[in-house]
Amino acid sequence: MKVDMVIPTFRPDDTFCLLLQKLQEQTFLIHKLFLVNTDEALWEESKKKYPIAEAIGALPFPVQILQIRKEEFDHGGTRNFGANLSKADIVIFMTQDAVAADRYLIERLTNALHYEKKSEKTVAVAYARQLPRENCRIVERYTRKFNYPDKNQIKGKEDLAKLGIKTYFCSDVCAAYRKDIFAKLGGFEEPVIFNEDMFYAAKAVEAGYYVAYAADARVVHSHNYSLKQQFTRNFDLSVSQKQRPDIFSHVSSESEGIKLVKGAVRYLCSIRKPWLVFALAAQCAAKYMGYFLGKHYERLSRKQILKCTASRDYWKNRWKKSSEPH
Repeated sequence: MKVDMVIPTFRPDDTFCLLLQKLQEQTFLIHKLFLVNTDEALWEESKKKYPIAEAIGALPFPVQILQIRKEEFDHGGTRNFGANLSKADIVIFMTQDAVAADRYLIERLTNALHYEKKSEKTVAVAYARQLPRENCRIVERYTRKFNYPDKNQIKGKEDLAKLGIKTYFCSDVCAAYRKDIFAKLGGFEEPVIFNEDMFYAAKAVEAGYYVAYAADARVVHSHNYSLKQQFTRNFDLSVSQKQRPDIFSHVSSESEGIKLVKGAVRYLCSIRKPWLVFALAAQCAAKYMGYFLGKHYERLSRKQILKCTASRDYWKNRWKKSSEPH
């Protein structure tokens, strides 16, 4: 069984170098690594600042670096580009800021795809658990624990009534895909502003396949987003859901958000830091405002959309191909 990896990069830094180092130490070595880099000039700048060339040169498997222009980047299309070059049985997608927590990441993630050996359930995609970084804020630590618990899970169509939108939850921060099913289902949607991983998971579930959460396959990955970043991220998230009513019209994401907030408040009180509820409230306000505006993006002008989004190139490319009003 061959396993390839695809990592989109943009201004890679020392965390990316650590990612590459951890890949060398895995109990299951990947067959080939595809780096799809956005903006070659910035890649060269990063190589001058960080030991990227040395880290790549030390890898015990081949690396192919593919350069694309900034305006060509697409969350789904860029990953499809890398995956289509792979001849392996499994393709793992990672982001440049996720680092394997131990030597068993690849082994355990790929093992999760073979759940049908224990049952009749065929797993199309398996995603890893995300652990917070050392500098991660307390509220974000709780969010990581809420979204990525310590128990493995297999999710399918029969779980929709119980899990709702969580049935489709999946993250390309680190996820493994069976290449045969990936090709059969047509890969990721493109162009897409956000959520290419959840769209694929929904498509797989509707086709009768399963999504595996491999809690024992762990990466270190978290962000301390500003309020503005929370706003723009949730705007794009909401737009992606609005554009796919066939998926999201019958499952609600608001209920999961409310459950997360209530749990976070209880957690902050339990650790005797209730004053952090004010910071949580500010984050929730920024997220909800972005989510609400994204839900009604069709009522916004182009200028307003560009102020709300974190994906300006997506909109510019979209408008070039359409006759949407200004």
